[in-house]
Amino acid sequence: MIKVSDTARQKVVSLMTEEGYDAATDFVRVGVKSGGCSGLSYELKFDKTAADTDKIFEDNEVRIIVDKKSFLYLVGTILEYSGGLNGKGFVFNNPNAQRTCGCGESFSL
Repeated sequence: MIKVSDTARQKVVSLMTEEGYDAATDFVRVGVKSGGCSGLSYELKFDKTAADTDKIFEDNEVRIIVDKKSFLYLVGTILEYSGGLNGKGFVFNNPNAQRTCGCGESFSL
């Protein structure tokens, strides 16, 4: 399961609307790919369809899809949003990450 904080939900809904997606029916696709300064990096994008192999969750009125491989790395993660002058944007608080980079966009296990 992936959790979504209130501030992240507000930003997701706003961005989805701006980009022509409907937060009630479309998805936030969260994933992991090789790369970044710590070995793995996070992916976040919007999607209108889920594949048969995707895991589907809903938390805080946000529909999330994750491919099976990424799910293993993301179990228990909380998606947060930090705005403002010093904000980092979307932040993944991943309890599985043993090491993260300074920017918070990559991690290793």
